[in-house]
Amino acid sequence: MSDGPRLVPDGLEATLVLLRHGESMAIVEGRFQGRLETPLSPLGLRQAELAGMRLASPGEPPHVPIPARPPVEIVHSPLGRTRQTAEAAAAALRAVHGAAAVPALRAEPGLVELAQGAWEGLHRSDVMGRYPDELEAWRRRPTEAQAPGGERVLDAVARARDALGAAMARLVEARPGEGSDAGHAGGYPASHGPDTPWTLLVGHDGIFKVALLALLGLPIERFWVFPWSLTGITVVELVGGRAVLRAHNLADHLGPLQVEQAAAEARAESEAEARERSGSL
Repeated sequence: MSDGPRLVPDGLEATLVLLRHGESMAIVEGRFQGRLETPLSPLGLRQAELAGMRLASPGEPPHVPIPARPPVEIVHSPLGRTRQTAEAAAAALRAVHGAAAVPALRAEPGLVELAQGAWEGLHRSDVMGRYPDELEAWRRRPTEAQAPGGERVLDAVARARDALGAAMARLVEARPGEGSDAGHAGGYPASHGPDTPWTLLVGHDGIFKVALLALLGLPIERFWVFPWSLTGITVVELVGGRAVLRAHNLADHLGPLQVEQAAAEARAESEAEARERSGSL
């Protein structure tokens, strides 16, 4: 299945960073989220803080392949859990670069999570007990099935592409590119330099799965291919009219939590695996 025209403008040399939100109270309670409004848990707030610190100092180990400069934009889904995560990241960036250098947050409706209809707010066990056939179809055929009253993945593709296009248009305005594959041979994209503009997108598991497939030009039927941990960081470089995946789902910044809250981390990992199996977003 085609995902439409190529997204990346020719000549744009820039980076997109995709950051998933931290643990929410709905995740703690084992409930399906979708577009349910649910705040970050105390652990989720700490996860967001650690992710922000990592983005603010990308050269420190564990290294993140992004320029050591403030982003052009910090764009987030309108839902509270992503706004809180974006606020934590912005605070960490301001601590390093100064308040004036870090842009204000921008809410982007196109980055909101896929709606999960009748499943939103229900406990995972209730959804599995009441909707076993629908869940199996959602897991096996995501382009053909969705939660009762939920959003189709194919409809999410269009808004994800629009949101990505808007972010890239602002990157073009920030610093026009210098031409496709400038300075390296054979059409192979080289890593960007320290002055390359970048944008931080803060969103959700489901919409980021869609966005990454669209950026890489992969079939949307591969919806479940890319896992996304809580506050997982993905880096996509834009060069020569193409998107290059430099890093996916980095979560080493959560290492301190293994000491601070080992039991909570084990619970979060188990919860993530259970949600992945059930098809909950």
